[in-house]
Amino acid sequence: MHRPIGVNTWVWESPLTDANLPPLLAKIAGLGFEAVELPLEQEGDLSAGTVRDALAGLRPWIVGAMAPGRELVLADDDVVLRTQRYLSACIRLAHDVGAPAVCGPFYAHTGRLWRMDATEREQAYAQLRRNLAPLAAEAEAAGVVLGIEPLNRYETSLINTTAQALEALGPLLGHGVGLALDTYHLHLEERSSAQAVRTAGEHLVHLQVCGNDRGAPGGDQTDWTGIFEALDDVGYTGALNIESFTAHNASIATAAAVWRPLAPTQDQLAEHGLAFLRAARDRTRGGHP
Repeated sequence: MHRPIGVNTWVWESPLTDANLPPLLAKIAGLGFEAVELPLEQEGDLSAGTVRDALAGLRPWIVGAMAPGRELVLADDDVVLRTQRYLSACIRLAHDVGAPAVCGPFYAHTGRLWRMDATEREQAYAQLRRNLAPLAAEAEAAGVVLGIEPLNRYETSLINTTAQALEALGPLLGHGVGLALDTYHLHLEERSSAQAVRTAGEHLVHLQVCGNDRGAPGGDQTDWTGIFEALDDVGYTGALNIESFTAHNASIATAAAVWRPLAPTQDQLAEHGLAFLRAARDRTRGGHP
């Protein structure tokens, strides 16, 4: 079962723009990756024509950045509307460059935390569904899926687990909405990362991979064998995209809490992760034709 292996450009740069995109994608293709995650941090940072020209055979996925001020729950109407407009721009870019999904924690800004009782949580989930519904319809019409990502407890209090994501999204699933899982967050929040993948099942539309320290996948505490077996069980054929971050960019290091280098160089982080994922993918495919 061939799954393309990709990498997020946040390993090297933030923000990604038309100016720094072409040399960075040339580097990524030269390293041997088959796919790439392209973060659209602000509408207008990337133009579809520049992206298409620079892809050089790489399969693109779009990721969104939920910066402060981007909210779909418990926010003023104008804030919700601005957030919807931003996510619409992500959907349009995905459609225009041939990306199958737009992925991210599309409910509240990363780092927003508040306590909820069961009733308040149910109300927040209902509000999320209402505010996601027009975006889900837009995505479905564009042939794109919104992959909603659970985050760990230090980055959100709304959706931490796969089970919570399924509960929150409910009737939207399969209609322009799916789940995007990240092994870093699974390691912190799930009793079993492999079982979380199985719980997502047919709704898993995207997988981000990194070590439990947010560095390169492989040689860490993550149950990679179990995860790959679970991916086979649910028939996942999407990308394995390395999401890690550079410690050398102040804004992204602060946002991702990366306080030290996660590899001797960012190129080595990408290379080591790619080598591990290739070997693991090929072993799994050999055992599960």
